[in-house]
Amino acid sequence: MSFRLNIIVVAILALLAMPDSAPAESAAGAEARLKELNIILPADSAPAANFVNAVQTGKLLFLSGNTPGGQWPLKGKVGKDLTVEQGYQSARQTGLIMLSKVRTALGSLDRVKRIVKVLGMVNSAEGFSDQPKVVNGFSDLMVEVFGEAIGKHARSAVGMAGLPGNAAIEVEMIVEVE
Repeated sequence: MSFRLNIIVVAILALLAMPDSAPAESAAGAEARLKELNIILPADSAPAANFVNAVQTGKLLFLSGNTPGGQWPLKGKVGKDLTVEQGYQSARQTGLIMLSKVRTALGSLDRVKRIVKVLGMVNSAEGFSDQPKVVNGFSDLMVEVFGEAIGKHARSAVGMAGLPGNAAIEVEMIVEVE
């Protein structure tokens, strides 16, 4: 009996001594997290051309490419007209717009089970190679809002010769939903 008790005590102590592998995340859902962070999403808008903002098939939601919006003041090529930090802020703004579109498509961000895949396209000056730092503006926002377990995603960050409206960035996203 004392041998079993010793094993149980050792197991409990081992569990207590284990470091947390992930940072603490809010027990509340993404909608509550937005309020905690004082983030107000922009109003959703209709597409400007012959496509839809999002298509759900099964448990996957595919979002069309989005830019920071026509009224966003930071435009041009990152590495020439804009700094990496300005590109980062443009990517974050794009993320806010996309969260609004996800909310419209699903009714609530709390239905997001996982951000699966992101494609970040950066309007890049010749020789510019810091696209991942720019797209981090989008990725960091997803982790802020959803936490690492849901918000951290597979991603591509690529340079482009140009983007619609001379936007600094365009992002596409695939989301798993509940």
